[in-house]
Parts: sequence; C-alpha cells; structure tokens
Amino acid sequence: MLPGAPMPPRSCLHRATSPTTAAELDALRRRVWREQGVVSLAIDDVTDPWLRQALINEATKRWGAGSHRASAMGSRPRGGRHGA
Repeated sequence: MLPGAPMPPRSCLHRATSPTTAAELDALRRRVWREQGVVSLAIDDVTDPWLRQALINEATKRWGAGSHRASAMGSRPRGGRHGA
C-alpha cells in the first residue's frame, strides 16, 4: 500500500487470517474448560480409537458431518451392543 493511499474497503465477507498461535489456542481451551466446562479437542489428538469414534459420532449427530481427516476414521469400534 502506498503512503497516503486510501484504505481498502472493509467487509464482513473478508476472510482475515488468525494470528492465534498453538500455545494461545491451548490456553484458550484450558480457560474455557475451567470456566465454562466446555471441551475443545482436535479429533486427531484423541488417541483411543473407541473414544475418538464416540466423539465423532456425537458431534455428527449434533452438528452434521465434519471435515476431520481420514486418519480419524481409521480404527472404528466393531460390533453391536456390549461389544458383541
């Protein structure tokens, strides 16, 4: 931008990039958990396959299919009730 040039118009449709770092996101997640009891997890950070799939199932039921990576779908629990 040239000195003295007018500022470009601002719009609510503009997709600004977030300056948030991984450490800042982790601190925000910690604070929200402690203050409001809300959990925010990256699905690939959940290492237990059964728990990961349970979280995917609940999120999908509430909000529809997500954009999680295929690796999250790797180890699905098999069987019906009581592991049969």
